[in-house]
Amino acid sequence: MKKICILTATRAEYGLLKPVIESFVNRKDIDLRVVVTGAHLSPEFGLTYEEIINDGIEIDKKIEILVSADTPSAISKSMGLAMIGFADYFSESMPDLLVVLGDRYETLAVTTVAMNQRIPIAHLYGGEATEGLIDESIRHSISKMSYLHFTSTEEYRKRVIQLGENPSRVFNVGAIGIENIKRNEYISKQELSNSINLSLDKLYAVVTFHPVTLEHQSSEHQISELLKAIAKHDEMNFIFTKGNSDVDGRIINSMIDEYVKDRENCVAVTSLGLKRYLTAIRYCQMVIGNSSSGIIEVPSFKVPTINIGDRQKGRIQADSIINCAPDFNSISDAIDKGNDTEVRASIQLVKNPYENDNTTCNIVSIIEDFLLNNKIDIKKRFYDLN
Repeated sequence: MKKICILTATRAEYGLLKPVIESFVNRKDIDLRVVVTGAHLSPEFGLTYEEIINDGIEIDKKIEILVSADTPSAISKSMGLAMIGFADYFSESMPDLLVVLGDRYETLAVTTVAMNQRIPIAHLYGGEATEGLIDESIRHSISKMSYLHFTSTEEYRKRVIQLGENPSRVFNVGAIGIENIKRNEYISKQELSNSINLSLDKLYAVVTFHPVTLEHQSSEHQISELLKAIAKHDEMNFIFTKGNSDVDGRIINSMIDEYVKDRENCVAVTSLGLKRYLTAIRYCQMVIGNSSSGIIEVPSFKVPTINIGDRQKGRIQADSIINCAPDFNSISDAIDKGNDTEVRASIQLVKNPYENDNTTCNIVSIIEDFLLNNKIDIKKRFYDLN
């Protein structure tokens, strides 16, 4: 029996990994270990590990790492705690493979420990570009430590190969988030309304805004400009989903809390969970903010995304994305465009570049093939394009 460890540190990451986790549960040839860390274990960010338990998934270990601050030094200290905690965990459990997704600082710390422990790594969604984020460097670093690679588009697959990874280990499988849209059990709009205590009888938007981590102290100004633009559009309702534990993330969350406090057309939610989040997108007029979900998943709903600033700059985009600068006038104009009848009609014809068939099945079958047939050799040779 081969032992697979799957790491999750945030609610969004778990939502994407959930189909992969469920595919490995109850397999006689796989010993699955789900390890939870980061924001999942923080009351401030909603104790979202409880969603994993509610889904009937057993958690092998909870490893607390978060320092209660969002300064650069606090992030570094959290990474240090992650390395200490996972050094003990990996030395005890010694999985045959570690599966990670994305580009967060916690993941970089954990994959570094796995590399030192000589544990092979399978990385989901390398090769992507986000020019406004420190995640860009983290993502490429994780790719170089990983043995198996699963990308969301062919262009991203080529970029991982450009990093020196052998094409025989790099697979374009599409985005799991699109598969989640097709598989999700949706609730009604009224059930969603009741659960968040906000009337959804009129048009509403879903708002998610995160720090742009390669910009110095821009968060307060940018969220202030966004909130001013939202205040201008009081003909709509707004569901704010709060951000994760990034640098300056608490500034954004506190300003959102203060803004919605006395406004009947707004609500702030720490975590909607996968089912409610996708339901909220399904019925909304538009998505506003700078999250990767607005770029990757939302176009499949034929809903416009108002993408603010440089956080997602460099990602492949569908034609339903309306890009704007992080200032009041640009955001307000973009919201007007998202409400335009002709624009909305054109979006109904949009094709999502991240969509592929059998994403989870392909990921799982490739992992099983390499793992169960002993095809993994961590002594990688750099693959030169020439």
